[in-house]
Amino acid sequence: MNGKGQIVVIDNDEHVCKAAGQALMLAGYDVRCHNDGREALEDLSLQWPDTVVCDVKMPDVDGFDVLQHVVEIDPDLPVILITGHGDVSMAVRAMREGAYDFIEKPLSSARLTDVVGRAVEKRRLVMDNRSLLAEIRRKDNLESLIIGRSRPIIQLREAILNVADTDADVLVIGETGTGKELVARCLHEQSRRQQGRFIAVNCGALPEAIIENELFGHEPGAFTGADRVHVGKFEQASGGTLFLDEIESMPLALQVRLLRVLQERSIERLGGRESIALDLRVIAASKQDLLALSEQGKFRADLYYRLNVITLHNPPLRTRMEDIPMLFTHFLHKAAKRLDRRPPELSPPLLQKLMRHRWPGNVRELQNAAERMALGLGQNCAVLGPDDEGETKQPLTAQLAAFEKCILEQELLANRGRISKTCQTLQLPRKTLYYKLKKYGINRRDFQ
Repeated sequence: MNGKGQIVVIDNDEHVCKAAGQALMLAGYDVRCHNDGREALEDLSLQWPDTVVCDVKMPDVDGFDVLQHVVEIDPDLPVILITGHGDVSMAVRAMREGAYDFIEKPLSSARLTDVVGRAVEKRRLVMDNRSLLAEIRRKDNLESLIIGRSRPIIQLREAILNVADTDADVLVIGETGTGKELVARCLHEQSRRQQGRFIAVNCGALPEAIIENELFGHEPGAFTGADRVHVGKFEQASGGTLFLDEIESMPLALQVRLLRVLQERSIERLGGRESIALDLRVIAASKQDLLALSEQGKFRADLYYRLNVITLHNPPLRTRMEDIPMLFTHFLHKAAKRLDRRPPELSPPLLQKLMRHRWPGNVRELQNAAERMALGLGQNCAVLGPDDEGETKQPLTAQLAAFEKCILEQELLANRGRISKTCQTLQLPRKTLYYKLKKYGINRRDFQ
């Protein structure tokens, strides 16, 4: 396929159609010629072409019918109408109904390639803008799910966007409570499989005796009590994504079968002989170092290397402390809304406690603390109470810097990024505020 553009030429005059097609092919375009308008309509889609060149006067389906069909598919797809019987009123009608240009016969190759070139260029600009807007929407959606502005979390979001729309299997590594399933769901929802099912299986929560049946399913008579077909999780996820959480808990014998599924993309139900093809993406998650487990003989090395095509690391909360105020505020307002309560104010002493705690339970622990505070039980939990034994003592300068950054972000969030309003509430000169924003790498547009 040529790189300049894809053109459909439609003209019931076979010689004119062939001549126009040859002129465009010599100019470097990939061309499909049709002598029948109805046949040409079947060739038009969102993916093809970049520009349509169509004669106006044709039997059955004429140029205006084609134009109307194209506008319904995509109003930004350029249509160039050509005619040997043109007049001003026809040209006005063509432009009013959405044609890109209107050319009279006899066709000049130079004129045709010039108009088509401009149309293709316009189409490329439209498609580039669409891609950019789609990327912005994807990023905005992802930022509303994976919350934070720390470098580790920004890198995680970038990695998700880079690999989401591929079919490569992914391994997610992270401590308990870091949100590994959330990452898996984001990978699914940002992919072309988003219309398919997302099936989550916690390998650590299923007894060894039933996990094989849950994954592979069974045929009638496979074992005592199996009186009907049971469709397993692999089949349920076909067309979508299968998430295997706590993959390190999967029995070694079953790891062999999983490896075969990943390689062949097919299964056999228990008690069955028929191979069932699968179209799915597998995302596995572990809170342990699978390579170390494989070296200890507790996890199959071949399965580890098969899963380790793409690895995403969920950062623990202690490595992204600057995200705590934003996360806590999000969870607090979400819980208050669900409970139909007014969210309590975040006081400076509370923010200090949040920033000093180690958070061994990571984001899940932070969310639980926000839930308790929304219920009015904040002072009855270890994290938010007066005697927090889980605190990590940091240097005073680090504590002050973290606290100051936290206050700045809170005020910008409350004031929707407005500098003048933030200066007023914090009683800071504008120059000082700009200096502090630069010092802490805060972009006010992120809060608008």
